[in-house]
Amino acid sequence: MNISAIDDMILDHRVKGIPGGTAPFRLGDIARKGWNILREDTNFPVAVLRHGAIAHNSHWMQGFLARSHASIAPHGKTSMAPQLFARQIEDGAWAITLATPQQIQVARDFGVQRIVLANQLVGPRAVHYVLGELKRDPGFEFYCLVDSAANVAELAAAARAADIGRPLNVLLEGGTPGGRTGVRDRASGLALARTIAGSGPFLALRGVEGFEGLLAGASRAETETMVRAFLDLLVDLARDCERENLFAPGEVILSAGGSAFYDMVLARFAHAGLARATRVLIRSGCYLTHDASRYRRAFADILARTPTAGADGGLIPALEVWAYVQSRPEPGKVLLTMGARDTASGELPVAQTWFRAGMPAPQKLGPGHAVSAMNDQHAHLAVPAGSPLAYGDLVSFGISHPCLTFDRWQVVMVVDDDYNVTGAIRTFF
Repeated sequence: MNISAIDDMILDHRVKGIPGGTAPFRLGDIARKGWNILREDTNFPVAVLRHGAIAHNSHWMQGFLARSHASIAPHGKTSMAPQLFARQIEDGAWAITLATPQQIQVARDFGVQRIVLANQLVGPRAVHYVLGELKRDPGFEFYCLVDSAANVAELAAAARAADIGRPLNVLLEGGTPGGRTGVRDRASGLALARTIAGSGPFLALRGVEGFEGLLAGASRAETETMVRAFLDLLVDLARDCERENLFAPGEVILSAGGSAFYDMVLARFAHAGLARATRVLIRSGCYLTHDASRYRRAFADILARTPTAGADGGLIPALEVWAYVQSRPEPGKVLLTMGARDTASGELPVAQTWFRAGMPAPQKLGPGHAVSAMNDQHAHLAVPAGSPLAYGDLVSFGISHPCLTFDRWQVVMVVDDDYNVTGAIRTFF
């Protein structure tokens, strides 16, 4: 990848977090500013990535995959930050997963050479762009999902017309009744696989894919039962396709795994029993930053199912948003300068630490500090009677579902363990 152009992007005080009166400067020069979050050198709220936590989480995932003999194509929609894509590829990611044509275009502009579109490729403009990239760059690999004969027909006709000199790689997508995209059963899946195979040399069936992350039962046990049944469907589809020799030459790709059940995916796919060489591919997007809420709970479930996941300390949250206490109008209530325009509002942020000038380091907030509501630019924090928080204090918040925070920030500052700003990440939502 070539991400050097990001360093040349110009930042000024119109970018959230950059203090007023700052002369325009290169993003790559942000460390030279000497800014420190705890010294209040930036505007607040400010989103930060803790470099040490990112490095830890990347190392953890490398070890987890090595023990599982699997690969990862992390979902780029989480951050839409090519600088993070580059790190993931350098750390061994097999590909980058994306979800929309715009995301593909961003990734290609920065040189991503292998992309899994975990979605259908639909519409003449998007199809034309992808086929054009495949024709222009023989080193570019692309995979997309199909779940209908209509989509297969569109792709095959476009690939024939584009004459790119090689087939377009597709993955058969399995789904669930009432769920999102994907064939609902083995019979319809096998019928579609036959249609794909009959569309050669313009399309190549390279594997089977699904997404289990939206399955939800009344209990954890019920949800896990649903996930296992879905993974069984994907394995059965792969076996059916292999039995009829419908896969194109090369390794067979078995792919699933959001950020909540990838341990179950790896355990099931490792015993798929295919005769062909198989690449087991998970697509977690949130492992790199983790979070303080939704995926922290999901990881606790992973540890309960797969204790070896606790090796190397497990995953730790890396993304934080810091804000000022701006008002304490009632003994049990604090208002802060952060709201739904700064962080995810679906699941409320978690108040973690606080800091006041003169303290040696941020301190953990005690029990009873909990966000109760979010407005556009305000967070309502319930506090116990003895809370130390006062006007002007800084509070850090852990977030839930990282992509819903990333897409609210053009620039996320990277900090070391002492909250010195050492770099910045540019997002492209």
